[in-house]
Amino acid sequence: MQSELARPWPPLQDPGLDQQAGIVTAASAAVSDAGSAAGAHAALPAVLVDVPVAVLVIDRGTGSVVYANTAAVALAGNVGLPVDVDTWGAAVGLTDLSGRPLASSSGPLSTVAQGRPVAGEAVRLASGAEDHLLWVTGFPLSGPGSEQQLSLVVFLQLDPPEAVDDPDSYLQALRERAVIATDITFTITDPRQPDDPLVWVNPSFSRITGYPAEEAIGRNCRFLQGPATDPAAVAEIREGLAARRTVTTTLLNYRKDGTAFWNQLSISPVFDGEGDLVSFVGVQTDVTERVRGEREREAAFAAEQAARHEAELARAVAEQARRDAEEARATAERAQTRLALMAEVTSALIATLDMEELLDRLARLCVPLLADWVYVTVLDEYGGVRRAVARHRDGREDDLAEFAALHVMHLPPRSPSRRSITTSRPVLLAEVTPEVVEEAITSAPAREVFARLGGSTVLTAPMVARRRTLGAIALVRATPDRPFTPDEIEIVEDLAGRAALAMDNVRLYQREHSVADTLQRSLLPVLPEVRGIETAAHYVSASTAADVGGDFYDLLELPDGSVGVVVGDVVGHDVAAAAAMGHLRGLIRACVWDADDADPGRVLARVDRLVQGLRVAPMATMVYARALRPAEPGAPWRLQVANAGHPPVLVRTPAGAVRVLSEVTGMLVGVDATSRRETVTVDLPPGSTLLAYTDGLVEQPGADLDQGIAELCHRIAAAPAAAGPRRLCDAAVSGGLDGRDDVALLAVRFG
Repeated sequence: MQSELARPWPPLQDPGLDQQAGIVTAASAAVSDAGSAAGAHAALPAVLVDVPVAVLVIDRGTGSVVYANTAAVALAGNVGLPVDVDTWGAAVGLTDLSGRPLASSSGPLSTVAQGRPVAGEAVRLASGAEDHLLWVTGFPLSGPGSEQQLSLVVFLQLDPPEAVDDPDSYLQALRERAVIATDITFTITDPRQPDDPLVWVNPSFSRITGYPAEEAIGRNCRFLQGPATDPAAVAEIREGLAARRTVTTTLLNYRKDGTAFWNQLSISPVFDGEGDLVSFVGVQTDVTERVRGEREREAAFAAEQAARHEAELARAVAEQARRDAEEARATAERAQTRLALMAEVTSALIATLDMEELLDRLARLCVPLLADWVYVTVLDEYGGVRRAVARHRDGREDDLAEFAALHVMHLPPRSPSRRSITTSRPVLLAEVTPEVVEEAITSAPAREVFARLGGSTVLTAPMVARRRTLGAIALVRATPDRPFTPDEIEIVEDLAGRAALAMDNVRLYQREHSVADTLQRSLLPVLPEVRGIETAAHYVSASTAADVGGDFYDLLELPDGSVGVVVGDVVGHDVAAAAAMGHLRGLIRACVWDADDADPGRVLARVDRLVQGLRVAPMATMVYARALRPAEPGAPWRLQVANAGHPPVLVRTPAGAVRVLSEVTGMLVGVDATSRRETVTVDLPPGSTLLAYTDGLVEQPGADLDQGIAELCHRIAAAPAAAGPRRLCDAAVSGGLDGRDDVALLAVRFG
């Protein structure tokens, strides 16, 4: 193989190679409009300036190199242009494959300088201790008759293929490596065929576009266009092809997978030796990153301009912002002060459920912080003045009392307090003149007292809570140097509203407490003193709204001398349950007192029928026991017991043993009026104690009712033998109550 390489290889005449080499020629054909070396440099397509191949432009008239791109400059070093082609080749160190200097008449550079094309020839490049192979192609850049005398030469460095015996195969391998190695996309179209189809594409085309050669060849290259391709760029290309001139543009193309890329494209015509157009050669480069960078620079510039504009605006409003900040700081301080005041007001007013104390606290909050003196008018349910509270920073109790009696308790229609009550709006008398005083205070003695108290400006605010006006608060400042500000008016309005809500809560509590007290007095009577027995009772309500509930107890000395004991439990734990319990207690009293048949079972049956017939109460449990006195002293008492779904009663013997009367049971009252009630009779020796209770005493969360009854029996039995009813009641509740249900307990000791 070395002997074959010793001789120069002739230029290849393969037509296919002619076309491939023509790709590079056409890529630089834009210099055809330049008339000098400087013009060639300026007009050379930008896609070839920094490509990884060496490119030269040769002036055929002088036989000198007039342009070299970046890669070519790197090969030759600091060689001044223009320079003779042979001198340039010698400076680079070019030889033929056998190592001899390139012939001045037949070497590829000289051939191109003489105006003849070089389709592809391998040369050696001596670089230090190593030699490299370069693939050389070159063609004239101008058509026949053109005034231009320029040619293009392209050098591509190759890794040599493995040595073979066939020189043609070796050169073919070099050629293929030359075409594949370049990163530039080359295409050839044939304008002599319909629609100017692609007839050849290099591998870089397939790599960039995603279209294999077999899918691209035979089609017009417009298939790379898409919806966002600029129509103006397409029209420019079409006009250039029609005029047979070089066109260079950048347009948006689309790959096979649909992704877009920016394509810098140069299309040049190629003519044969007779001047006929034989092909168009396209040189393409993916410049997406460059376009993106340019757009990013444009966006950055626009952002900079916007930032400058924003900065100018910021400077323009900086002073206003500073003033706004100072005002906001002052507003925040005022708001913080107001919040602190309102927090103190709320804490002070809700801390009491006594109306007199609440009004006194309200007056203390206003004086001297908000006014020199204040008077508060409180209305009754019919809108009349019910009471008045006043306070002065200097005391003045006598003057305040006189002013309240003469004016506040008899507010005329034009007084500021009456106007606030009527309109539910604050009223401000910014300047209290004699005319204003005469209109607002109709009583002459009251005007005299007002003058002694002092008043320059007056502010009144209604006290409204839950859509009801409860009164008005009037604040008076004695000197004109302290006018009420808008912020202070808002504070007074807020204060009046909070005070009204606290007053209404006190009224609701007092009303509920009054109802509870009345019910408790009527439904939980004081146990009467009955001959021969000793009694005690205990009651706890589970309701947090009132001190009553649905549990009750009663003790009656009946007309026949017997003693009736009743304990009941109406469903519910509130005032409604207590009211129902009152009805039920009245019914059983009537049935027990005036009964032809005093048997407890039949008494409960009559109560059940009345409850369901009159619908006076919901369901309830009840136990009724009738104790018959002994015929002679020392004899046992006879106890008759009937039960309507109630926990069983307990009997504690004089010795301290506890018995559960569980043998008597029955259905709840209010379920079945036809239900038959049984009566159980037991004898009780003197000193025995009967305990009747409601389930709230024995129920515990998660525990069985029988377990609670057993624990109650244990506590009762553990009491001393001489323990009376009161001590037994205390022992019964000593285990702790759950608090979720009412508790009623009645203990009766028979003597």
